[in-house]
Amino acid sequence: MKGNFNHKLTESEVQPVMLLDLRRQYEVIKDEIADALKRVCDSGAFVLGPEVKLLEQNISAYAQVDYSIACASGSDAILLALMAAQVGPGDEVIVPSFTFFATASAVTRLGAKPVFADIDPVSFNIDPNDVQRKITHRTKAIIPVHLFGQMADMIAINAMAQTNNIVVVEDAAQAIGAELQGRRSGCWGNMGAFSFYPTKNLGGAGDGGLVTTRCERLAKCLNLYHVHGMNPRYYHSVIGINSRLDSFQAAIINVKLRYLEGWTNMRIQNARRYNEMFTDAGLDDKIVLPATLDERRHVWNQYTVRVHDGLRDEMRTSLSDRKIGAEIYYPLGLHEQECFKYLGYATDSLIETYNASREVLSLPIFPELKEGEQRLVVSAIRDFIESRAARRVLPAAVPTLSREAA
Repeated sequence: MKGNFNHKLTESEVQPVMLLDLRRQYEVIKDEIADALKRVCDSGAFVLGPEVKLLEQNISAYAQVDYSIACASGSDAILLALMAAQVGPGDEVIVPSFTFFATASAVTRLGAKPVFADIDPVSFNIDPNDVQRKITHRTKAIIPVHLFGQMADMIAINAMAQTNNIVVVEDAAQAIGAELQGRRSGCWGNMGAFSFYPTKNLGGAGDGGLVTTRCERLAKCLNLYHVHGMNPRYYHSVIGINSRLDSFQAAIINVKLRYLEGWTNMRIQNARRYNEMFTDAGLDDKIVLPATLDERRHVWNQYTVRVHDGLRDEMRTSLSDRKIGAEIYYPLGLHEQECFKYLGYATDSLIETYNASREVLSLPIFPELKEGEQRLVVSAIRDFIESRAARRVLPAAVPTLSREAA
């Protein structure tokens, strides 16, 4: 994809580019959504109704699993999976430090201890070698996160989990439809946790989540725990939680699921176009472009570049000044968060996590993003880099850590 990146954009050429524009998606399917919501209203089944059951069946087929249990959020999906695995006080659960807070908070809510592992610097996913180093006799579960839409190394993780009798819960909140060797996220571990938050590739109009499994016993546990541990009605054999997906959300997600593969292919096309544009603009040696690992299908919930030399925050500010959306996922590893200081991790104890948190910047990648908008993003980054080079300004400090020093 050759393009003209030789001239600096004039003021009239600069246009806003949103990080995510859900309105464009809605305009295409709003009539179908209206019909689906009307069906729910006509049925009067607003919680755990037919639309929820249909969604569970649809996701089971899509994710190549036997059972799906819908719940109130992606955070609850992780929590419920750990509850079904009987995780509790005295147990350890290995999680990546470079992830959204919910992955680790579910562990602590059950009284267990999160053990933070470092990441692979290319994929941003949990490093199986570091996982192996951190397995102890107390390790009850491992939660690999398929970050930004690309699956973690489930082959290595499953192998060590089986050897040590450890439960694997895939955090697939950002990776519905992602694949490794042709098998989809959510079907590799003992359970998989999904989110239907609006920013996800398959998002509803609010919070929503789902747990997948191939195990009938675990499915029965999950079905029990997400309705207060109640079965039959008003009889409680265990203490569960209230985590039910409402029928409105299920109806919307059922509509959108029909479009998911098309939207995923559009995201893949946008990622390829970015790679070509950054190369054409001569920027592929100035920033580190995201990579798709072998035997993976990357579904691009985020397109995340790495910006070296302490320039990431300044670049983001420059993009914001030009009304171009960009976000930092995530500015701190969880091992650096104040609420986890009690675990005693040194800031530099997870070097790849530390460096990634100081370098990552996610750019617009949503399916309806236009080629011209991508060109504006690339041109804005080129202009920033060229302007800085012309001023010969050195960063005040380079915040990344040396691997040799670590």
